[in-house]
Parts: sequence; C-alpha cells; structure tokens
Amino acid sequence: MARRSSKRPWGAPHPELDTERARGGSRVEHRSDGAWTVRSVSAAAATKSYLCPGCQQEIPPGTPHVVAWHDDALLGAQAGLELRRHWHSSCWSRRR
Repeated sequence: MARRSSKRPWGAPHPELDTERARGGSRVEHRSDGAWTVRSVSAAAATKSYLCPGCQQEIPPGTPHVVAWHDDALLGAQAGLELRRHWHSSCWSRRR
C-alpha cells in the first residue's frame, strides 16, 4: 500500500510558484535603451573576477553580482548573449 506524502497536507493550498527561480534566475527589464535579460549570480557561483562597466572596478570572485545582456540585440539574441556584461548589483540598479 502506498504512503501519502507528508510534504504538503492534503487539501492545503499549493505554494506560489517562484517564477524567477523557474526561469533559471533570469528576468527581463525594460530600460530606455531596450530590453535587457538580467540574471543574479550568487557568491558561491562567482568564481572569476570581472570588470564592472558601471564603475570600472573589479568584481572579485565570491562577490554576488548580476549579468546583463540585450534581449533585443541588433544581430539577434545570440549576439546579445555573447556581449553580456557582469555588473555590481548596485551599479546595475543605479544605471539609467
């Protein structure tokens, strides 16, 4: 005989879906210069250093940050992905 799952009580409402997590942590932001796909990078996943285009300072390994690329790049989505840049989270949020 099969056992019931104890993870969610019978009849309880389903938890709301975390859409950002379901899409791999990426979201689309619309700015004055077009649509950007933005993905958050956790401290554990940040293993290399990058130069932030917002402040021209290094993003050291182990620092949480964001990666952004044009969603509507002139030469297509693949070209936009190849031109992605790593930003400090605060620099990205201050960007106009």
